[in-house]
Amino acid sequence: MSRIAGLIRRTFGIVREHVGTDHFGNKYYFIPQQKTWTGRSVRAKRIVVTANFVEYEYTEGSIPKEWEAWIRGRRKEPPSVEELLKNESYREQIKLKAKEVEEKDRALQAKEYEEGLVATPVKTLAKGHAATTTFGKEDISKDPTSSGNTFQPGSWMPKN
Repeated sequence: MSRIAGLIRRTFGIVREHVGTDHFGNKYYFIPQQKTWTGRSVRAKRIVVTANFVEYEYTEGSIPKEWEAWIRGRRKEPPSVEELLKNESYREQIKLKAKEVEEKDRALQAKEYEEGLVATPVKTLAKGHAATTTFGKEDISKDPTSSGNTFQPGSWMPKN
């Protein structure tokens, strides 16, 4: 059945060549420049058929960087499986090295704080904004204590 479908597709439709599949299950195709049966010229295209067909489920990283570069035409040849695995392991090594550097930096900062070389960061908790009329007050009063210039709607409820 696939031979017949391929013959019909080539005769009446656009031929697409399967180039590869990534580890997410996305399939990549190359459509060479060709003319349809009506004589219309179709330019060469590179497309991807995603494993999940729902557009809103797409997240960054659903398509590997190497395949994305091939689709956008930044590279001529599609990536090989070996290249994908090598680059993935390289990215993991970079993440591990970054984590190690961050831990060393935290340890160095803690040592500097203990020795008094660097002042410890001030941890303040600001409630509200200094421009508001309630800044620095512990609680908003339920009784109307403000004048006409500083009245805050909703700050008190009239007694029944």
